[in-house]
Amino acid sequence: MTEFFDEMTAPDGTLRAPYREIGRWFGEEDVARLRAKQREAEEVFRLSGITFNVYGKAEAEERLIPFDIIPRIISHREWQKLSRGIEQRVQAINAFLYDIYHRQEIIRAGRVPAEMIARNEAFLPQMLGVAPPGDIYTHIVGIDLVRTGPDEFYVLEDNARTPSGVSYMLENRETMLKMFPELFSATKVQAVSDYPRNLHRSLAASAPAMTEGDPTVAVLTPGIYNSAYYEHSFLADQMGVELVEGHDLRVTGGRVCMRTTQGYKPIDVLYRRVDDEFLDPLNFNPDSALGVPGIFDVYRAGGITIANAPGTGIADDKAIYSYLPDIVEFYSGEKAILQNVPTWRCADPDSLAYVLDNLTELVVKEVHGSGGYGMLIGPAASKREIAAFRAKLKARPGNYIAQPTLALSTVPIFTRSGLAPRHVDLRPFVLVSPEGVKITPGGLSRVALKKGSLVVNSSQGGGTKDTWVLED
Repeated sequence: MTEFFDEMTAPDGTLRAPYREIGRWFGEEDVARLRAKQREAEEVFRLSGITFNVYGKAEAEERLIPFDIIPRIISHREWQKLSRGIEQRVQAINAFLYDIYHRQEIIRAGRVPAEMIARNEAFLPQMLGVAPPGDIYTHIVGIDLVRTGPDEFYVLEDNARTPSGVSYMLENRETMLKMFPELFSATKVQAVSDYPRNLHRSLAASAPAMTEGDPTVAVLTPGIYNSAYYEHSFLADQMGVELVEGHDLRVTGGRVCMRTTQGYKPIDVLYRRVDDEFLDPLNFNPDSALGVPGIFDVYRAGGITIANAPGTGIADDKAIYSYLPDIVEFYSGEKAILQNVPTWRCADPDSLAYVLDNLTELVVKEVHGSGGYGMLIGPAASKREIAAFRAKLKARPGNYIAQPTLALSTVPIFTRSGLAPRHVDLRPFVLVSPEGVKITPGGLSRVALKKGSLVVNSSQGGGTKDTWVLED
């Protein structure tokens, strides 16, 4: 039987230091009161409209993300190490993007194969030679981390395109503050509420050189039917900026302008939540009704900052992921502080043969997949699912990577029978601007609510919880 690292309880049954106060509090609480608080939290989320859409069924289904009232707690020492590793990785990703779209030194050095870039659908040839304002490509990054031991953290995935989930991190904290203020009096927890202010400041600091006065920032959303629309509107509201759709914008006089009651007003920084393909029908997908015709030409001329920059997807592609330790070392001159999960690239014939022979023990993911869709968890899969995935791998091996099934750490959740351990991951959120890198303490903890499940994605039945980083 696999042993999982329990973040709350040591093998001898004692509570680990970060959880001692919350353990004492829980032991003194009335269970009926906590059940009422759990229901109250669900009602708060329902009234706030905090939902997401589940796709892949006959009809898109709107759901609440389940919220668990027991916080996930990280010590100050643990967070310091994680922060150093996250900053190192994010800076390397940004350097990699600049290099790939300019001199491509990493390819010349033989550290990343040229075909991994040239044949990758996430690579955007239109970005070759284009330098974004401040040379920043990844203004907002989400790094997915998993834990397997006391000091063992791994990067499961990099999210450098349009990372989502920060609104849930903020709402989780606000809900906990309202319902359990006594916990925050007894335990010194680092704040996350300044994220919207920091986001606005970071975006404004990334404005193009031609900006006059205070930069005008806006959030571009695909619209109300997008699964993350709640987050788009939430962040625009929290930053005090306009939430716009493609039809609200037009290019005029070499600027991207948004419609207002006083006419069209130029935008300096556009935080876009629209994929590259749909950003500009004149330069990318001609059928897109979500983007702005000509926006990429304005961008290329230095007339607007688009966050994140077009073409960043090449850095969080799951095939490129396997090269990230080399990428970190190449640009920083240091070994990666945070390690990757061992990864087999199925495009390689030897790796494919190994994966096909060991499907029942591995996790197989689509190179461009997200949200837990299109993946196989071998140990939990049926013979029919294994056979179907074997056929997919043989037909398109380059579309997949495989990884071992990690012994993900567990944290406590509140169940009908009390506290019970469930597997968890963590998505810290990182802001990057010419002013530097800022990491929000903690992030979004996603937890598998089903006993024994390793899938934490909300689209696959997972929930979220507040993440506490303790003060020193």
